[in-house]
Order: sequence, then structure tokens, then C-alpha cells
Amino acid sequence: MYRTLDDFLGHWAHESASTQSLLDTLTDASLTQAVVPGGRTLGRLGWHIAQTVPEMMNKTGLQVTGLGEHDPVPATAAAIAGAYRAASRSLVEQVRARWTDASLSQEDDMYGERWTRAMTLSALVSHQIHHRGQMTVLMRQAGLVVPGVYGPAEQEWATMGMQPPPV
Repeated sequence: MYRTLDDFLGHWAHESASTQSLLDTLTDASLTQAVVPGGRTLGRLGWHIAQTVPEMMNKTGLQVTGLGEHDPVPATAAAIAGAYRAASRSLVEQVRARWTDASLSQEDDMYGERWTRAMTLSALVSHQIHHRGQMTVLMRQAGLVVPGVYGPAEQEWATMGMQPPPV
């Protein structure tokens, strides 16, 4: 849980960069990749992550710009990546301009429950981490090279002159 805005902003800088890296790797052809017919696609997951930033954070009184909750999935990978980039940047600007460390203990109605703003920020980060994990599986199935998030991905070991560790 975050105690200060700097705690969140530092964590968000890393986590949003990791998410942005995955979204920037998507191709238009990869957006339809799904585990099963009718299942969530890479495009849908990327869009969901991007649209959740304003959807969730605007419930706290912030005015984060970005995709609307009911906007259709964009047709291009660049549009999804751009929407996330803009929403993430807007979130940082809004938090810096409108909240203080004391704001983190304020409660908001979040999906029928009362959450502190610190909890909401934590849920936002956990939410995108969860969906990034789903995306990496679909990305591999689509033939994309998955960028490392918390360490090198399989293909990145070679660029460091090393063999990937056995799994």
C-alpha cells in the first residue's frame, strides 16, 4: 500500500513503462490472437488495460483523459498503445496536481465498496500486472518477442551473451 504520492509515482513509473513496452510490441495482426475462439483477444486485453486507467481513477474525482469505458476496441495496435500512453501520462499529471499524501487515506465508492485512494492505486497497478501476464502468453502464441518485465525474457538472454536459465 502506498503511504506517499512519491511511493506510488515511483512504482507507477516502472509498472506503466513495462505495460507500455508490451503494448508497443503488439502488431495489428496480433490483435486478434485469442487462447480459444470467442475468448479475450490481445487487442481486447490491451484496450481493457488502457481504458481502465481513466475508468477507475475518475471514480476518485480525478479527471484522467483517455478511452471511455464503452468505447470499441481500436483497430490498430498503435491506437491502443497511444491511448495507454496518454492515460498514464494524464494519471500522473492529475495525481500530482490534485492529490497530497493525505489524499491517499480518503475513501471513495469503488464498485459498491469503500476503498482508500491508496488501495485504488494499488488495485490499478495489480490489475494491469494481471492482464500483462495474460498478454504475454497470447503474444508468444502470436509469434511476438515478449519484452522482459521483471528480468530478461527468453530471447533477451542472447543479447546479453548468456543462455537462459533452465525452467
